[in-house]
Parts: sequence; C-alpha cells; structure tokens
Amino acid sequence: MITITQAQRNLYKNEGYMILPAVIPPAMLEMLREECSYYLGYYDSIMDAKGVQTEGISHRGKRYFINNRYRLSNRLWQFIFSDLMAIVAEATVGPDAQLFHEQWVVKGAEQGMKFSWHQDSGYVKWYDPATNHKPYVTCWCTLDAVNEENGTVYILPHSRAGTKDKIIDHHKEEGTNDLIGYTGPDPGDPLIVPAGSIVAFDSYMFHRSGPNRTDRMRRIYLPQYSGAPIHRPDGKPWAMATPFLQGGKNIYDHAGDTAEKFGPFPADKK
Repeated sequence: MITITQAQRNLYKNEGYMILPAVIPPAMLEMLREECSYYLGYYDSIMDAKGVQTEGISHRGKRYFINNRYRLSNRLWQFIFSDLMAIVAEATVGPDAQLFHEQWVVKGAEQGMKFSWHQDSGYVKWYDPATNHKPYVTCWCTLDAVNEENGTVYILPHSRAGTKDKIIDHHKEEGTNDLIGYTGPDPGDPLIVPAGSIVAFDSYMFHRSGPNRTDRMRRIYLPQYSGAPIHRPDGKPWAMATPFLQGGKNIYDHAGDTAEKFGPFPADKK
C-alpha cells in the first residue's frame, strides 16, 4: 500500500497535480499491458468495419483514445476499484467518489501524434457550455516509462495558468479534432517517470503531450474519478457515475456492476 504525504496533497490542492512514481504492482501492471493489447486490436477492428482511419480524436496507428469499455473486461475492475486507486481518489476528490470516465491513451511507434493544450473539463464544457462541475481527477497511469522522446505529458500548474477555479473556453483544431484552450508561450513541465507510475491531476489543469518519436508504443491507462456525479443537461450522467467510495470506504459492487453490463437475467424480466 502507498502513503500519500501531506506535501503531495497540498501540491494537488494548490497546483493541480501530484506524482506517484512506480506505485502500480508488477502483476497489475502486466495485466494492464495485456488488456491494452486487446483493446487496441478491438478498436482497429471497429475502424476497419467502418472503413475509417479517424474517429473523433483517435487516428489509426498514430493516437488512440478508447473510452469506457471496462465492463467488457473480466479484469480491469480489479485495478479501477482497487485499494491503490481508492487511496488516490480519496486524496484528490475526497471520501466520496465515483468512476466518472476511463480510457486507454496510446501513441503509436514513430508516428504517435501530439495532443494539444487542454483542460479535461474543457471537453465537458464543449458539449455542455453551462456546466459548473467541480474538478474531477485524471489518473495518468504509465504502462511504459515516459519521456520527451516518446510523447510524455506536459503540465501547466494552476499558479502559472490561472486555472485553479475555472474552465477556459476551448476551440476545435481542424484535422486533429483536438480541443485547444491555451496558446500562450509557456511550454509546460514534462513528466519523466517510470512505468507503473500514477500522475494525478485535476480536470481544470492544462496539459498537452508531444509526438512519439521512438520505435515503441507509449501506453497510458487513464481512469477518472469525481466527487459527485456530473450530469448532462438532460439529467443523465455525462459519462459514468459508478459508485466507488462512500465516507472513505470502498463500496464498489462488482456483482451489481456486472448485472448492469448484461442487463437483467431472463427470470428477472417482467
């Protein structure tokens, strides 16, 4: 088990991020890598069936964002709702937490694209301009060692961007479909951490990533947790709101979550 220090908590509260190097256990890290391989093949087959090379902000072979498919896996829940992630969620969004969103973020070898400056909450605001949600936490989990050569993330702390308490309006970049919220001169701080690390940053903090120039993929798994459900204008959850923590206690119900995945059994249908 890990311990998150008061200094790390203060850094997250004031600047929007904390860095937890090499905290994912080796067996769990290997499981995430295996699941990532499956989902890459799965997503390529979807693009093949549609006859497309680009879908949203995913570009085949270059950059993938594969969203909210953990219920298709028999194993991913063991990481998303683990004691490790409970500690991270409690230290960032508090004693009550839901899984808001999860995705694979993968840059292909030698052609992995950059990703522009944005706030994660900027994507919520793009679809719901009236949103006033509190920051949720993005847990950037490294399946590979990351550096400037393979397209690591660059962060812009709140004190330099003035973003501690607000979501900036974003515009869409033609060709990539990226949303861009910052065009200033600050290059940000690159995160250089080993495989198995977790970088937790709040959804108001600006970040970007560079291209992958190496001959290996750069793989990230990215669960996100909110302190309360985030709703769309129609009242439905914006992405997900799977219960995780209540009063600091892990209340995730895998059996119930599995039932939601498959729907009611025949005997339960009325």
